Amino acid sequence: MNVMSARIIHVSIARRWDEVYEFAADPRNIALWASGLAAGLRPDGEDWIGDGGPIGRIRIRFAARNPFGVLDHSVTLEDGSVFANPLRVVVNGDGAEIMFTLLRRPGESDAAFETDAAHILADLNTLKALLETNGDRND
Repeated sequence: MNVMSARIIHVSIARRWDEVYEFAADPRNIALWASGLAAGLRPDGEDWIGDGGPIGRIRIRFAARNPFGVLDHSVTLEDGSVFANPLRVVVNGDGAEIMFTLLRRPGESDAAFETDAAHILADLNTLKALLETNGDRND
């Protein structure tokens, strides 16, 4: 059995959990807070396509909208590699906690894992700043 090591990266956000979920679940908003997708996404059937980001062209499939705060998504790279990305929003008092589970890929170096973790934390903090400062949305 192959079990990867994992790290849960989380940020508290002073907004209602359902507001955080609605904003983060909208693929049109992702370029505002996910640095790897700064070029934005365009729909392609059930998937979304991202071009020109630091990891090249990608295909993303998001979990269906749900009442549980599940924002899981899979990312397929140009070479066909697929990465599952568990992401959740949960109630934290009157606010929310957003949690990304980073799984360490087989053979991934310590430095690469730490770099991924730092990028994810920065992205979640960007999301926090957007929602706590002005709450602007594309809906």
